[in-house]
Amino acid sequence: MNIIYLHGFQSSSNSIKGQQLKQYCAQYRPNDVVHLPDLNMHPQHALDLLFTQITNLSDVVLVGSSLGGFYATQLVAKHGIPAVLINPAMRPWHLFRTLFATTTLPYAVTADWSLDEAQLDHLEHISVPFVQDASKILVLLQQGDEVLDYREAQRYYSEASQGAMLMIDCHGSHAMDDFADKIPAVLQFLSDSIK
Repeated sequence: MNIIYLHGFQSSSNSIKGQQLKQYCAQYRPNDVVHLPDLNMHPQHALDLLFTQITNLSDVVLVGSSLGGFYATQLVAKHGIPAVLINPAMRPWHLFRTLFATTTLPYAVTADWSLDEAQLDHLEHISVPFVQDASKILVLLQQGDEVLDYREAQRYYSEASQGAMLMIDCHGSHAMDDFADKIPAVLQFLSDSIK
């Protein structure tokens, strides 16, 4: 499998979870390759980059965290590829407007990229109104997520006639600190879904 890890907002290709996934595959699943693109750019550019990777690789699956989970949801709808979502952001445009308010937008994320109102409008515009290909999605949620209300994702991914598979932990955090323990189950789900 070619596993593309989609990091969250204000993270990077050096994301802890992405590195854990890469190290696990290197040690236990050498035929699986983990790709860690840097997605710190305009959302459409990030999706264009991911589209290029998806079309140039075979047996592609996605693992997306937070904003990366939002991107992965859009890509599953468009390309029908399997994905595991880690505390996915459901309405990132709303979240960022709440966090930063209009007084701090544009918000400098990196030296090369600032998030602005037009990009938030774009995120809202590209959002799929209901989950598609839900059977190809595993959603990992933690009730202790201090950034996102896990119930919003729980509702969204359960609404389809055949809802996505959900694993909901009591407590936890937005970072999902125990992700390393979940990697075997994540890879099994992705491997089963790509067949």
